[in-house]
Amino acid sequence: MIMKGKRGLIVGVANNKSIAYGIAKACHEQGAELAFTYLNESLEKRVRPIAEEFGSKCVYELDVNNPEHLSRLTDSLKNDFGSIDFLVHSVAYAPREALEGSFLDTTREAFDIAMGTSVYSLVSLTRACMPVMNDGGSILTLTYLGGPKYVPHYNVMGVAKAALESSVRYLAVDCGSRGIRVNAISAGPIKTLAASGIGDFRTILKWNEANTPLKKNVTTQEVGNSGMYLLSDLSKGVSGEIHYVDAGYNIMGMGAVTKDSEGKTIMAWDAIK
Repeated sequence: MIMKGKRGLIVGVANNKSIAYGIAKACHEQGAELAFTYLNESLEKRVRPIAEEFGSKCVYELDVNNPEHLSRLTDSLKNDFGSIDFLVHSVAYAPREALEGSFLDTTREAFDIAMGTSVYSLVSLTRACMPVMNDGGSILTLTYLGGPKYVPHYNVMGVAKAALESSVRYLAVDCGSRGIRVNAISAGPIKTLAASGIGDFRTILKWNEANTPLKKNVTTQEVGNSGMYLLSDLSKGVSGEIHYVDAGYNIMGMGAVTKDSEGKTIMAWDAIK
C-alpha cells in the first residue's frame, strides 16, 4: 500500500462529507495512521467517531488561533507518534455577514478573522508541526478558484484563498531544505458544511456541472484520492503547486454551449434555470 508506515495529522474534519474526510479515507485505505483535531465540544462528538472509523485514538483539541493549543499539539504528536510524515490543513472561516452583499462592505474585524483563521493558521500549524515532521514529508491545504478569480458571494474568503495560495509558495521554499513539500488542492464546489454559508450555492453547483469539460461536479472521494497522491511519495517532485480537482472548470474562458431537449443550441446558464 502506498501510505503504509506513514503517519499524519488531519486538521479540519467536520463530518463524513468534509473534503478532509475524503483525504483521510484515501490515506487510511492506503495504510496510513492518522491523528485528528477538533475545535470544540460540539465538533468533538463528530470527530471522535470518524477517528474510530479509521482506527485512531489520537484526537486533540485545537483552535488554530490559540497558541497554547498549538504548543500542546506538538507535544501530543511527539508523545503519540514520535514523528509524522504529513499534515492536512483544512481550515477556513469568515463571518457569515462577510459572505453577503458587497466585498466593499467588509469590516476590518471580519477581514482580520478570515485572514487569521484561513491563512495564518497554515503558517502557525506548519511551524508547530515542523519539530515532529520527518524530512521528506508533505503538507497539504485546500483552496478554491475564488482566490485567483472572482466568484459571486465568496467575497473576503476569495481574498483569503488568494493569500493562502501565495503562502503555499513561500512555505514551499522555507520547508524545501528538508525535502518537505507544501501544496494545495483547489477543489470544485462540493456540498459540505463549510459551503453552506455561501449564498446561492445550489446555483453555483448547477453552473459548474453545466460548464465543466467533464459535465459533472467532483466528489470528496475524487479530491481525497488526489490529496493522497500529494501526501504520498508518489509526488516527491511536486511542491508549491495549486492542483486543480474541479473536473476542468478552471480552464474555461466562458460559459459552455449545450443543447436543450429539442436539440436547440442554448447557453449553459439557460440550461440550469
